[in-house]
Amino acid sequence: MNFSALQHEADGLSAGLPPLMVEADHLAASVSLGVHGRRRAGMGESFWQFRRYASHDSAAAIDWRQSARSRHIFVREREWEAAQTVWFWRDASPGMSFRSEAVSKRGRSDLLVLALASLLVRGGERVGLLGMEGGPAASRVALTRIGRALFAPASEALPPPLPLARGSQLVWFSDFLEPGALEAVDRLARQGIQGHLVRVVDPAEEDFPYTGRTRFESPRGDEDEIFGRAERLRDTYRARFAAHGEQVASTAMKLGWSATVHRTDHAPQGALIALHAAIGGGG
Repeated sequence: MNFSALQHEADGLSAGLPPLMVEADHLAASVSLGVHGRRRAGMGESFWQFRRYASHDSAAAIDWRQSARSRHIFVREREWEAAQTVWFWRDASPGMSFRSEAVSKRGRSDLLVLALASLLVRGGERVGLLGMEGGPAASRVALTRIGRALFAPASEALPPPLPLARGSQLVWFSDFLEPGALEAVDRLARQGIQGHLVRVVDPAEEDFPYTGRTRFESPRGDEDEIFGRAERLRDTYRARFAAHGEQVASTAMKLGWSATVHRTDHAPQGALIALHAAIGGGG
């Protein structure tokens, strides 16, 4: 597919997508000056830099034109171009729609997925969302395909059992409250996938600020509970919530994955920079 065809597909895919796509681009741009790509010497075709000749260099690497301008001998280094594939998964279960602030857990996850994908594409990495149409790519086409998939009706919490190439990376956004989530993490790790867990939490979930008579509704519309004095549950609830977070972090650490927590009342820039570095974009 030539460039004009790709651009046409990208424009078609992005038509009608919400302003979140624009917000994600702006977020990626706001942090792109503060992070560095994975540029380093290695196999590739793109010129990177000149450097002084060393004893281990071959004569074929010498750039005689550049060397003639100086008293020293220089070699041409090429940029390492082994682009990696980074897959994304965003939990679409009903619980991710919860919000006590202006943005839901799902909404913040969508923003971070698109912003991180945009940042990675700027660095030449291939990106894709599990289950989207088309394969991963380092282009605007991949970003618009991801955006289209994110906004499609869905309720799946766990990633689909797709065959991923060994060594691929997966960034998984979720609250990890769905039964079987950590077991799925273990299965993916055993397939040779490198992963990054982003536990997205609402401040009310962590702080439990409720007092007095409070009705708690299940995100699935069942098992509602009413408590006369909700504050009596606070300490027990907070302890269980913290234990769950520790379990997620411990599971990731045992498998060699990274894990981070992002609260929806915090600015997304910090999470974006941390994720970019964890994936290897901090180079």
